[in-house]
Amino acid sequence: MREDIISFLKKDVKEKCESSNNFFGIGIYYHIKAVVKNAVLLAEKYGGDTEVVTIAAWLHDFASITNYEYYDEHHVWGTKMAGEVLQRMDYPIEKTELVQKCILNHRGSVIQDKCTAEEICVADADAISHFDSIPSLFYLAYVKRDYSIEDGIDFVANKLKRSFNKLSDKSKVIYQEKYASALNSIYGK
Repeated sequence: MREDIISFLKKDVKEKCESSNNFFGIGIYYHIKAVVKNAVLLAEKYGGDTEVVTIAAWLHDFASITNYEYYDEHHVWGTKMAGEVLQRMDYPIEKTELVQKCILNHRGSVIQDKCTAEEICVADADAISHFDSIPSLFYLAYVKRDYSIEDGIDFVANKLKRSFNKLSDKSKVIYQEKYASALNSIYGK
């Protein structure tokens, strides 16, 4: 495991998340940490390369936190940026390319074929992370988007529903209970 790269990314991502230039606020750092946690868990279940998914998870929203103008295409910009960062750190090209595929294909709203276990792990972990970071979704709804109480609840609930529907079939089975619990907590059941 390239702990030097992972330690650098963890620190760099946190600094970018804490920056006043980051549109999403610090909540996105907790989202990214949840993606890392879940990607590693899934890599262990699905036989993916833990190092690759860890690096890809730390970098999957890198473009968005660096420059909000990249948000709509952050998977594309993030792929390029990850390649540059990993090249500077002498990361093997074949693993860099796999990290880049994970970043390019992590968005559920942009349907791409996920051909490797690592791509599935990062994409599913990104969706699953929303169940772990509900407060940051409410922050986005109420503080950044200025939604009413009802609209904020609908925004978060719909985000969770979309996230669950984006999961691979295997992950839907694993995370069904967590999804139901997240929805119950929003609706106060």
